Amino acid sequence: MATTEHPPTSRLRAWMLEGLSDMGKDGGHTGPHAQPEPPHQGQRWWRVMCLTGVDYFSTLGYQPGIAALAAGLLSPIATIVLVIVTLAGALPVYRRVAEESPHGEGSIAMLERLLSFWQGKLFVLTLLGFAATDFLITITLSAADASTHLVENPHLADALQGKQMIITLFLVALLGAVFLKGFLEAIGVAVALVGVYLALNVVVVIVGCWHVVTAEHVVTDWTSALTAEHGNVFVMVGVALIVFPKLALGLSGFETGVAVMPHVKGDPGDTEQQPTGRIRDAKKLLTTAALIMSVFLIATSFITTLLIPENEFKPGGAANGRALAYLAHQYLGGAFGTVYDISTICILWFAGASAMAGLLNLMPRYLPRYGMAPHWARAVRPMVIVFTLIAFLVTWIFDASVDAQGGAYATGVLVLISSAAIAVTIAARKAGQHNWTIAFAVISAVFLYTTVVNVIERPDGVKIGACFIVGIILVSLLSRLARAFELRVTSVTLDDMAERFIRDMASRRIRFIANEPDARDKAEYRDKIDQIRADNDMPEQEDFVFVEVTVTDPSEFEASLTVRGEVLHNRYRVLTLESASIPNALAALLLHVRDETGVIPHIYFEWTEGGPFANFLRFFLFGQGEVAPVTREVLREAEPDRARRPRVHTG
Repeated sequence: MATTEHPPTSRLRAWMLEGLSDMGKDGGHTGPHAQPEPPHQGQRWWRVMCLTGVDYFSTLGYQPGIAALAAGLLSPIATIVLVIVTLAGALPVYRRVAEESPHGEGSIAMLERLLSFWQGKLFVLTLLGFAATDFLITITLSAADASTHLVENPHLADALQGKQMIITLFLVALLGAVFLKGFLEAIGVAVALVGVYLALNVVVVIVGCWHVVTAEHVVTDWTSALTAEHGNVFVMVGVALIVFPKLALGLSGFETGVAVMPHVKGDPGDTEQQPTGRIRDAKKLLTTAALIMSVFLIATSFITTLLIPENEFKPGGAANGRALAYLAHQYLGGAFGTVYDISTICILWFAGASAMAGLLNLMPRYLPRYGMAPHWARAVRPMVIVFTLIAFLVTWIFDASVDAQGGAYATGVLVLISSAAIAVTIAARKAGQHNWTIAFAVISAVFLYTTVVNVIERPDGVKIGACFIVGIILVSLLSRLARAFELRVTSVTLDDMAERFIRDMASRRIRFIANEPDARDKAEYRDKIDQIRADNDMPEQEDFVFVEVTVTDPSEFEASLTVRGEVLHNRYRVLTLESASIPNALAALLLHVRDETGVIPHIYFEWTEGGPFANFLRFFLFGQGEVAPVTREVLREAEPDRARRPRVHTG
């Protein structure tokens, strides 16, 4: 392919776009890592579990408080419902996602394979909008909760009172600065953070349970109040089911769990096509993380509900957004409580880092491939700046409040889990697994119900999700429009017959005729040649090779090009191509022929009937339309030297 010479770039520009040239190519790595893991190597599954655990387990920092606000005295029962849904619903779904998508693509890639053309792209962009909601709110909510733990610390409360917004913005900015410098996912740091954080939580849970057991009136007061408020067990379970959608934050972490699968070591005999060991160990990762989290969710919701006064959970209360930290200070003293605060702040901040890494791995996987992002979107640093600025905006909109962001976070989490459940239902149906199809369909219905209820009760979540979706779609379409005349073909391969045609013509003038295949009979090709000769006033001794392009999926942007040659009716030489866009395919072929032969090729068109605007829309949406001028424009963009540019003739 022809390459265009660019003027020397500034040092700042070179630093910002570092690694850009290696991204998007076959095997090229996109994301925040300097280099991908070597093939079939990685880390033990339990270490990788800690990498996703900084996102999943860190929700203990705010989940008990959110559960108490949502369910009140019913918080432990509602949490048990959440655990049942986790173990019987989300876990089987994502174990299946691990089987179907073992390279970290997740459920979005599974659904992408089911749909093609523009409806598939728009569907993926919608899911990316909710994924962006999930990951960005993880960053802002985690930073907000970290600042809450800092501001509410008894030793710092007076000095930091009223400064939560500034602290949250500083933590978000610090996160962006780390990624601008060059962030490597330090699994060792994640292991240390998760190990210390869970150990401290074990201490808090044991001490909390001890106080519940030794102070017998606590349990009796709770059960009496519960009975007085709700009557009987069936009413309690019914109310718990109703409030369950508000506790959906406890389901976060599964999408991250499958995203980190490429880091799982697996077996020595694993291949990229059949990573059996990686899939098995990824399932261990997901199962172990879900079991650990389930135990902690039940235990922490129980002790926080029984030991913390209800008013303390409300906004402005000492336990708002930091229920376990409240217990740590209350029953284990200021020193232990401060250590617990530091541990919580660190893991919440690192959860934001995990979410940023997820964004930087997710967006370059789709948008540049769709042509729906500028070239610099493949580079890490510009995207870090974009995501950091958006995180600033989200933090300001929600006033750095954990409670206010809970709805948006839950919406993003639930939409992704619902899409994963639907994806595995379809996969099971295609595999002929009747029982699994029914089971996954039921799970899908549960998550869809939960999502709808969450949206109805907390519409702010779907509003911000819709803002992300609209923003992504608008930016994507504008980018696609701006890059409409870009040469999109990554490589050109000619078969033996096509090579023979090119070698034969290289000794004289190379002339192609662009032909839209119809009946492909002798009369079609004879009449086409006569028309081209008449329109361009050419002598009969000039010979031609026909080029015919069949449009495949016009919504695709970049692809390789395979050219096949054939002789029709024992006379007419024809090159056939398949591509998402006729002009781009023709331009790529012309440039390839020029580079291979050193001869400037000529191509002949007839003008397309119809208005230019309608024809441009046909080209933009369907890869056809105003072929002649668009082919010339693609060539002009790809080859600035007019003397070396293939010639386009239109009659």
